[in-house]
Amino acid sequence: MREGLIPAVLGTAVTASGVALRNKYPMAAAAVAGFGLAHVVLGAIDLVEHRNGQSSQQR
Repeated sequence: MREGLIPAVLGTAVTASGVALRNKYPMAAAAVAGFGLAHVVLGAIDLVEHRNGQSSQQR
């Protein structure tokens, strides 16, 4: 499995959960959505960094 894929997918699910909570708990929804977006970004960075199956240390 590609490195970074799991954080990106889980981040998407957490972000969706935060958006779903938007009307009932606006402050908690913003925090949850923010954490989810951070995971998406970090997962995307890992995916881009390791897209050829090589880490930057192996080049």
